[in-house]
Amino acid sequence: MKISEIRELTTEELYAKIKDEKQRLAQLRLSHAISQLENTQEIRNTRRLIARLLTELRQRQLAENPQLRKPRRKKNKKVKK
Repeated sequence: MKISEIRELTTEELYAKIKDEKQRLAQLRLSHAISQLENTQEIRNTRRLIARLLTELRQRQLAENPQLRKPRRKKNKKVKK
């Protein structure tokens, strides 16, 4: 699924897709533990798809409410003695 396709989904569809993909990932991992998968790349691709979906969901949350953004930490400068 391309990012352009992900952006076309509604928020409810995003939540449903995330849930489905997490279940699929669990099933793939279980199948891989029992016997070797034909294409082990599916596990990696599913993880990446979940990350893309979660990223889009987070971007929408921040667009609606920018106050959810975490403030950046200030780096402490060490003082020479």
